Amino acid sequence: MNFIILITQLAGGFMYFSVMGIKEYDVFVIGTGTAGKGVAIDCVKDGMKVAIADNREYGGTCPNRGCDPKKVLVGVTEAFKMANNLKGKGISEVPEMNWQDVQKFKERFTDAIPAATEKKLKKLGIDMYHQSPKFLDEQTLSVEGKTVSAKKIVIATGQKPLELKIPGREHLLSSEDFLHQPSLPSEIIFIGAGYIGMEFAHVAARFGAKVTVIEFADRPLAPFEEAIVNYLTEASEALGIEFIFNAEATQVEKLRTNYRVTYKQNGKTQTVKAKAVYNSAGRVPSIDELDLDKGNVAFEKGGISVNEYLQNTTNKNVYACGDVSASGTMPLTPVSSQESRVVSINLRKGNTEKIDFPPVPSVVFTLPQLAAIGLTEAEAKEQGYDIVVEHKNVPHWFNAKQIGEEIYAYKTIVDKKRNLILGAHICGAHADEMINLFVLAMCGKLKVEDLKQMVFAYPTWGNDIKGMV
Repeated sequence: MNFIILITQLAGGFMYFSVMGIKEYDVFVIGTGTAGKGVAIDCVKDGMKVAIADNREYGGTCPNRGCDPKKVLVGVTEAFKMANNLKGKGISEVPEMNWQDVQKFKERFTDAIPAATEKKLKKLGIDMYHQSPKFLDEQTLSVEGKTVSAKKIVIATGQKPLELKIPGREHLLSSEDFLHQPSLPSEIIFIGAGYIGMEFAHVAARFGAKVTVIEFADRPLAPFEEAIVNYLTEASEALGIEFIFNAEATQVEKLRTNYRVTYKQNGKTQTVKAKAVYNSAGRVPSIDELDLDKGNVAFEKGGISVNEYLQNTTNKNVYACGDVSASGTMPLTPVSSQESRVVSINLRKGNTEKIDFPPVPSVVFTLPQLAAIGLTEAEAKEQGYDIVVEHKNVPHWFNAKQIGEEIYAYKTIVDKKRNLILGAHICGAHADEMINLFVLAMCGKLKVEDLKQMVFAYPTWGNDIKGMV
C-alpha cells in the first residue's frame, strides 16, 4: 500500500499533516457487464489483484435491462403471433396476452442477476465498488471516497441512452422504463426507429397499444439493407404502427392526460399526442462521469479511442472493451465478449493479441425478424466487387407456408470472382438462427457450391439457406 501525505494550511500559520492509504491493484475494471466482468474474472484467475466498479446494479445492461428481458417480452408475442397465423388451421382460439403476467415472468430472469454477479466476483476475491470512479491521473482513481491506483485500468462502461436536447425532454421515458412499465400505456410514441424503437414498437402494438414512431431518416434501421427493411416496414404498418419519417422531434409537452410531441417534417411543424413518449433515438458511450481528461485518456464520438490491442491511444495503462470501445464494430453482446477476451490476454501476457473481428451478424427482434451479416449491395459496389445478387420474397416456400407467414424475404450478395458470400440479409421467422449458418459459411470461406452440396435436415429453416445463394 502506498501513502499520500496531505498538507493543509491552517489559520495562524500551522501546518497539518495526514496520511491516507492508497490501495493498489494490478487491474481495475470499470463496468460489470459482459466485457468488464469477463476481463476481471480472467485476470483474477491468473493470480492478479483485481477490483471492479459499477455505478449501477452489477451484471451490465444486457441481462438486467437490455437484450435478455427484451427477448422475454418478444417471446410471448411470438407465441401470440403463431396462434394468430394458425387460427382456423388447427388453432381454434387465440390466447390473450397479459402485460402484468409477462412482466412477472421477465423478472424471474432479471431480479437475481445483480446479487448472483456480486456473489461470483466476491468468491473469486475481486474487490467490488459501487460507484463510477473518476481519474485523478493516468493510474489513479477516486472511488467511494477512496483513492486507488492500478497498473492497468479497463474501461467497460457500455452505453447509455442518447439525450434528446429538446424542451420537455424530462417527460421522455427510456427503454428501461418500457421494460419495467407496470401497465402498458394505450397510446405510445417512440422517437427513433433503430433497434430499440422497432423492437419495442412491435411488442407494444401486439399488446394492443396504438403506436407511432417518429424517425429522422426516410426509413427505419438505416444501416440495414434497404430492400429487406422495406418488407419489415410493410409488416409493421400492417400491424398498425404509424411511421412519421423525415421528421425531427422538437418539443415534448405534458398535457392533462396526454403528452404532445411537436415535430418538423418537410418544413412544416406538426404535433402528435399519446399517453407516453419513449426516447429510442439511440445510445452513446457512457463516459461522462470518468474525468477522462485527468487520466490523459483519449476518446471520440464512438467511445474510448483504442489501437489494435484495444489499448487507449494516449494512456497506455488504459484498455477499453465492449460497447464503450471505439473499435469500429457494432455494439453487440457477442462483440463485447470478443473484445473482453482480447483485453484480458493483453493484460496478462502483454500486447500479444490484436482485435480481428470475423463477420458479425446482427438481428432485430421484431416479428418478422430482420437479420444481416456482411455487406449490403451498395457497400459491395462501393468496394469494387463484381457481384451476383439474389433477392426474393418466398412466402410460398414450405417453412413459411406451414406457419402462415406472408413475408419471407432474403437478399444475398456473392463475390462473382471467388464465389464467396459477401453479405446475407433476411426478413422472416427464425431469421436469427438462419443468419448463424451464414456466419459459419462466411467465416469458413465456403464457396457457394460447397454450401449447396451440404446436406441439412429437412424440413428445417436452415435448409432454406441453400436456396438463397
